[in-house]
Amino acid sequence: MTISFGLTWDYRCPFARIVHRHVVEGLLDGADWDVRFVPFSLGQVHVEAGQTPIWDRPADDTGLLALQAAVVVRDTDPDRFPFVHRSLFEARHAQGAQLRDESVLRGLLEAYGVDADGVFAEVATGRPLATIRDEHTSAARDLDVWGVPTFMVGSSAAFVRLMELPADAADARRQVERIVEMLSDWPSLNEFKHTSLDR
Repeated sequence: MTISFGLTWDYRCPFARIVHRHVVEGLLDGADWDVRFVPFSLGQVHVEAGQTPIWDRPADDTGLLALQAAVVVRDTDPDRFPFVHRSLFEARHAQGAQLRDESVLRGLLEAYGVDADGVFAEVATGRPLATIRDEHTSAARDLDVWGVPTFMVGSSAAFVRLMELPADAADARRQVERIVEMLSDWPSLNEFKHTSLDR
């Protein structure tokens, strides 16, 4: 039976890297999941009331260029998206790459056979930024999403923080399915957090 869920991301968050690594590894292992990857700007989250939205000044944000490029791949080349998505997280968190640098993004895209010129031509139209704005706004308005990574199932949403990358694909699948099951079948659970990282 197909498991359907949405999941927010911003490449700057190390916990998003961990959760998305679980999801990507599960998908690449053949998990029967229908995943809606939802871009969510941490830059916009930190805009104070009355300030100019980050959508109107994207050059001020260090994460929007990578999100825009990824959204283009997600929407035009979905078979390559999991590989590019994983690569962008790893570049940022394992190699310390600056994902605001177009040349870095081009190299990562081209490594997976993606037409980088086409991606950045689409970014230049402003459509990917509008898509991010609309998906971010919808998640925040409809499900009270405030961060990444947030799982969304129907009318329920939960911010989830895993502490370790998956041991293997089976581990990835098991953890993701457990999270989605808890979110779907345990609506009275509001918060469950260890008091210590040693436990």
